[in-house]
Amino acid sequence: MRTVDFAPLYRSAVGFDRLAHILEAAAKSEVSNGYPPYNIETVGENAYRIELAVAGFRPEDLTIEARENVLTVTGKKSANDDQRRFLHRGLAERNFERRFQLADYVVVTDAQLADGLLSISLKRELPESLKPRVIPIGAGKPTIEGEVQAA
Repeated sequence: MRTVDFAPLYRSAVGFDRLAHILEAAAKSEVSNGYPPYNIETVGENAYRIELAVAGFRPEDLTIEARENVLTVTGKKSANDDQRRFLHRGLAERNFERRFQLADYVVVTDAQLADGLLSISLKRELPESLKPRVIPIGAGKPTIEGEVQAA
């Protein structure tokens, strides 16, 4: 695997620290074991869904936490194998932690567990100050802030 040095980005770009940190974290992250498998899909212009295959997990075994643009899904399975004797064990019911980097203003709106799939709905909610707005055009003499108008 090749390592990438992001130092030139820090030296030549101003205000892109968060992007550089995300790229650096992605480059340094350990190779995931792929469990549990998941899908990420776009379901609208500003809506997304993450689906994780969590067969055998109950809602009380799962934790979803969103903090500082990171969504963490954790599954902790309680051991109840004392009375069960397996001839073959092919279902992976092991503990896991899966992390997803979220863009700014992306929030979790819903989570549902059905048929062994955990579906997490996400939505990008821009604050009013960042949404495009129409500026009315007035007719007349322009005013300068702080200037007193003659009556």
